[in-house]
Amino acid sequence: MPSAPVPLPPREAELVRSRLDALGLPGLVDVHTHFMPQRVLDKVWAWFDRAEEAFGRPWPIAYRTGDSERVERLRSFGVEAFTSLSYAHRPDMASWLNTWSGDFADAHPDCLRSATFFPEPGAGGYVREAISDGARVFKVHVQVGAFDPNDPLLDEVWSALEESGTPVVIHAGHGPAPGEHTGVGGVRALLRRFPELTLVVAHAGMPEYAEFLELCALHPRVHLDTTMVFTSFTQDMHPFPAGQRDLLAAMGERILFGSDFPNIPYPYLEAVDAVIDLGLGQEWTRNVLRENARRLFGLDGLDGPRGAG
Repeated sequence: MPSAPVPLPPREAELVRSRLDALGLPGLVDVHTHFMPQRVLDKVWAWFDRAEEAFGRPWPIAYRTGDSERVERLRSFGVEAFTSLSYAHRPDMASWLNTWSGDFADAHPDCLRSATFFPEPGAGGYVREAISDGARVFKVHVQVGAFDPNDPLLDEVWSALEESGTPVVIHAGHGPAPGEHTGVGGVRALLRRFPELTLVVAHAGMPEYAEFLELCALHPRVHLDTTMVFTSFTQDMHPFPAGQRDLLAAMGERILFGSDFPNIPYPYLEAVDAVIDLGLGQEWTRNVLRENARRLFGLDGLDGPRGAG
């Protein structure tokens, strides 16, 4: 059964945009949002509906609506560009997800063309095809997919991604629950083999924040996204260590804003405020909410929509 609806603030879009206005930002970029075929999304939502059984607390979906309404909601917040991160959890799934995501991006120009992959024969071929077709970002979920990122079946994939410089949002941390192949060790090993990969570590590697921040400091092409980090929901489970604030501040040009929209158990406003309330300075905050992603994805020529609320 779905949890009770999440209460959303009245005029939430105006509140989000007021935060951006105070920072002198015309909009923001969200590198971690999910749009996927409805039957896949229904299964994802069904998993979240059972979250209390899985790890002891409910996880209501704050924005459980159709694609069109969710796109308009993001635009109303002032989101200039977003992703449609699907992820394959079994063979013979990634290629058709990539086709769906490509069609979705064609219909929504403010969506960064997204793609995924899985360790299977032929993965290198369809990843190169997706890059050729204009994929701007890939998503891979080590926990849900239950695979080793160093699986030999992915060698051609990582080679293609390293060669092209295409960013990969990789969920490799142990949060919200560990998997057989999660943890910083697998990513360290991957970067020893493919040191020029452009990685965006989802959820800042939660809960191994310190280890993934150190990895970021060592590898100039590694980034972290803020997805769910610093919010009260996550602080209760996996608090960000106060001792890492200085390194977080120092890595400010490689921290990217992400939300996990629509699959968050709180208002979008809270995700934005969680970043702002760190108090690491206006330049750091502007970079995280917008400028870093614009540089990474080459969005300098983009004039993003500002919704009317």
